[in-house]
Amino acid sequence: MNHGILDSIIVLLVVAVVTVAAFRRLKMPAIFAYLITGAVVGPHGIGWISDTEDTRFLAEFGVVFLLFTVGLEFSLAQLLAMRREVLGLGGAQVLLTTAIAAICASATGLDAQAAFVIGGLLAMSSTAIVTKQLAEQLELNSRHGRLGIAVLLFQDIAVVPFLIIIPALSADGTTSLATELLWALAKGILASGAMLAVGHWLLRPLFRSIAAFHSAELFTLTVLLFSLSAAWLTSVSGLSLALGAFLAGMMMGETEYRHQVESDIRPFRDVLLGLFFVTVGMLLDVGAVLQQWHWVALLVVLVTLGKAGLVFMLTRAFGAESGVALRTGVALAQTGEFGFALLALAKQGDLFDPVTAQIILAVMVISMGMSPFLIRYNGWFAKHLCAASYVKSREAQRSEIAGAGHELSDHVIICGYGRIGQNIARFLEKEQIPYIALDLDPYRVQEAREAGDPVFYGDATHGSILEAAGLGRAKILVISLDDTMSALKILPQARNLRPNLPILARTRDDSSLDKLQEAGATEVVPETFEASLMLVTHLLFLLNIPVSRIVEHMESVRSQRYQLLRQIFPGQATVSSTGGDSAKEVLHAVTLPAEAHAVGLTPAELNFDEAHVILTAIRRGDSRSARPRSDMLLQAGDVLIMYGAADALEKMENQLLKG
Repeated sequence: MNHGILDSIIVLLVVAVVTVAAFRRLKMPAIFAYLITGAVVGPHGIGWISDTEDTRFLAEFGVVFLLFTVGLEFSLAQLLAMRREVLGLGGAQVLLTTAIAAICASATGLDAQAAFVIGGLLAMSSTAIVTKQLAEQLELNSRHGRLGIAVLLFQDIAVVPFLIIIPALSADGTTSLATELLWALAKGILASGAMLAVGHWLLRPLFRSIAAFHSAELFTLTVLLFSLSAAWLTSVSGLSLALGAFLAGMMMGETEYRHQVESDIRPFRDVLLGLFFVTVGMLLDVGAVLQQWHWVALLVVLVTLGKAGLVFMLTRAFGAESGVALRTGVALAQTGEFGFALLALAKQGDLFDPVTAQIILAVMVISMGMSPFLIRYNGWFAKHLCAASYVKSREAQRSEIAGAGHELSDHVIICGYGRIGQNIARFLEKEQIPYIALDLDPYRVQEAREAGDPVFYGDATHGSILEAAGLGRAKILVISLDDTMSALKILPQARNLRPNLPILARTRDDSSLDKLQEAGATEVVPETFEASLMLVTHLLFLLNIPVSRIVEHMESVRSQRYQLLRQIFPGQATVSSTGGDSAKEVLHAVTLPAEAHAVGLTPAELNFDEAHVILTAIRRGDSRSARPRSDMLLQAGDVLIMYGAADALEKMENQLLKG
């Protein structure tokens, strides 16, 4: 019996699971595993899978859901707040890269349409690779990290016009190219306006009605129906499926259901996007590429150096130092996943001959394969190629900070001058306690300096900057940054310079509390826990509980590192937000049936400690023992409330029930 596409999907899934697992073990992006899978099993490899219309159509939904999530994350407010970097630097990068690459492609004899597409796809960089690598290196909130993210944000938006224009370039030629482009742009504007208007008036009431049923299944079905319907509408209008998905994501992003929608759509996006990259890999003919290896190698070098150099010059023009500009250029020197989408769209319109398509595809794959290694050593490149300006800039910052900090003693150093950092400063001023603050937002620093606050532009993750701020004479260091990664870089630097200095850090919840304490924080203040304690304090006071007992409760919770407040039942929302993290510690209740292995045994005999699980309470009938005795015999119907990591709880539950 021949099952057609089902047979192909099974083969793809088997090979993909093996290759993705191998690449994850090597800490390499999964995208390469998918590309290699396609190249191996595709028609140019061992030939297990044919490059059929059905497979390509199914894979296209990966791009549809990718654009849907990009639309969800699109924020007009964020765009306006970062308009200089996003619209200015990002816009200049995309326009100039597209123009320069298109001119160079035309010089090789390609027609204008193909040259334009090559320019567009080479203008894109890989959001997935860059953000992942910078996050792992704790550089996402550095100056070059922020500039890189701003450019990537514009690239994500800029792909939408390309999705409108490229199908128009593939027209049958019965009308002029200018007419086709104008008609395509007009349809894009009309479709966008109509969908945004409908979404503004109907979307929120629709999803409120759906949410009222309290059915996760119905909610997910509605999200799928909405996103795919929007993609279908733009497709029948002669535009791309992905454009409709992007517009649908933008509309959903304006509602209060954005985070839930993103959580629901993620599994579909990841799986189908993986299938899309597999089909891209199937296009790669290794034999044909090897015949053109000299052109491929030359273009890889030219594209990498060209993009890095252009971003370097543009970033310098926007006021960044040479070192920061070079690190930004190195981070964005590769091509990106949206380039594959544009290439696939162009191939559907026969804009490329087979040899050109193979060369471009190979260049994109190799440049993305090189990028994690280039990004990993971006600091090394900057220090060696821009040593003078890099050291000079750092020294200038250090000198300015040292000039203000050399007279201070017993002062407070505040790392991060956002809302919380400024609130801390106001109370220090009231108590006439001297302080010095460090921040990396130049606009905020300028405003605060004009107002007379002792705030300086400086990266606190560098020990020399902390020393300049007077760390050796400081009374306490406060890390008020909302970025845990930066805090984890500051703590070892501060501890090396002042091992016994009290350091206070903040975190949103308990997810990073232990990491910050292990890194050297004297105290970590989790905002959600402190908000809970403040609410409980007011509640107990209104219930006429003596103030001394309230204070005793609060001190007990804090002295135990908020252990009581960490013990919560997760619920569906928590599980979705953590992505099923097996290391996340939660509460779990298990009821013992009469045939359970644990009936008749004691907690001591069940070895909870060895399983790394805490037995917090036992409920028997209407009574609950908050501190169960280790020699208490368990009975049928007992409910055991346990605390631990998800995988440890699962194993312990199996032991309780089956032995």
